[in-house]
Amino acid sequence: MSDYSLNLKRLVERPEKYFPRNEILTRQDDGSMFRYTYKDYCARVRRLASALEKLGVKPAEKVATLAWNTHQHLELYFGVPCAGRVLHTANLRLSDEHLIYTINHAEDVALFFSPDLLTQVEAVAPLLKHVRAYVMLADEVPANTTLSPLHAYEDLIASGDPDFEYPEVDEHAPASMCFTSATTGNPKCVVYSHRALYLHSQMLCNADTMAVSEKDTLLPIAPMFHVNSWGLPFAGVWMGAKFVFPGQRPHAEDLLKLIEDHDATFAFGAVTVGIDMLNVLQERPYRIQNLRGLLLGGSATPASVMKSYLEKHRVVVFTAWGSTECAPMATAMCIKRDQQSLDDDGKIGIRVRQGLPVPGVEMKVLDEENLSIPWDDKAVGEVYVRGPWIATSYLNEPRSQESFIDGWWKSGDIAAVNEEGVLRLVDRAKDLIKSGGEWISSVDLENALMAHPAVREATVVGAPHEKWIERPLAFMVLDKTVAMPTDAELRHHLSVHGIAKWWLPDDFIALSALPKTGVGKFDKKQLRQNLESYRTEGQRAE
Repeated sequence: MSDYSLNLKRLVERPEKYFPRNEILTRQDDGSMFRYTYKDYCARVRRLASALEKLGVKPAEKVATLAWNTHQHLELYFGVPCAGRVLHTANLRLSDEHLIYTINHAEDVALFFSPDLLTQVEAVAPLLKHVRAYVMLADEVPANTTLSPLHAYEDLIASGDPDFEYPEVDEHAPASMCFTSATTGNPKCVVYSHRALYLHSQMLCNADTMAVSEKDTLLPIAPMFHVNSWGLPFAGVWMGAKFVFPGQRPHAEDLLKLIEDHDATFAFGAVTVGIDMLNVLQERPYRIQNLRGLLLGGSATPASVMKSYLEKHRVVVFTAWGSTECAPMATAMCIKRDQQSLDDDGKIGIRVRQGLPVPGVEMKVLDEENLSIPWDDKAVGEVYVRGPWIATSYLNEPRSQESFIDGWWKSGDIAAVNEEGVLRLVDRAKDLIKSGGEWISSVDLENALMAHPAVREATVVGAPHEKWIERPLAFMVLDKTVAMPTDAELRHHLSVHGIAKWWLPDDFIALSALPKTGVGKFDKKQLRQNLESYRTEGQRAE
């Protein structure tokens, strides 16, 4: 038997050897583009890996990043774990309280951060229990700062060895760690082994999943601090794909310009970002037809969004399902061979679902009696998954017991399965609205609402009701170029789209913007907690 370890050095050594001329680009603050080749990139990754010892980071110790999607962050993605250390991509959009909790819980000993986050890091530093060194991703550091010791990233890179030999890290050793978004309580930490990330990356390159290849130009919109930017940076480096990183605080227009200017072939980010881009495209027609796919996630993608991208821009929207616990992908949409002749609407009807389990993952959907539901697309149950990159516990977390059962992760997502075995997400268990003893899917209501031409964004929550326990309440952002629809018009629209009368929201409230979480999802928790203030803020057209 071979003792060949499936570790991350196998991934980063491949483009170094075979694709040294392929490029990696990052959008700078002034709009210009930084660019270098894999030859430069791989040399810098080796320098970084060798310099961690000088920084005082010992093998198996944790290194945090607080950074945007840049080439430097990609260097850390490989330099840290290939040196036998563990990468923690901290979420810069967490509250200070949760950020401090995650860095302390992970026991990070070093923190690398983007220059624009200096003030935030200075504010939390006194409460970080284990951090012994700070590194700013810059050429130099400011003279006046409370951080000590503070190093300039470029000085650290310059001090490293470009010919450093990576150690042979055991494939079961931790490589990286991410925290969940904490809808309730403190965030929970998931640790990924080298083997898990290797196999997840291999899956992303399969033709029936994301088909990542050397010929791709990838635009990572999903934050690199959120579930490893969905794992695609690891897969992209392995294949030697060209990268175009959006840099610091990109807006929808920045992303579209990058797609147009650099002929991006595959982009991936939150559904809400996809909607923002679509809204910009209504005002200026950027050339995005070179995209072979746009992967949207974080929530279900409305059919109306898919249809707009396809009909107006000939861009296919990919869908998948997963979570931090799944590294993050567990399912992906798949048009089977006998479905290839379907028209666009027929294929969108398949893509709007969450797809089949990807190769390597097993799935079951259980009802309240822990029995598998029939594949009739009517019965619903909770989704469970297991596989070589699916977590089996959280790090030092008593809540593990309620989330992991006999090697299966209990997702909390409620879904149906059709006769083809394709998953259809109904709702998060906590977001289902129970009205008069029956369940209402907020996802179905949101998707139907966003099919209305005047509705740019929509989210639905359950509002307390004296008689019915809960009733659906719809919050929307409207297209200002279209007349504001009345409640009666919206109810008629929903009825035409197959929404049952008793499901219809009691109220439709238009806001200037919907609150979003740090990873771009609609923040239903905030809406529920401040229901009355949002009701007061909103507009209605009777």
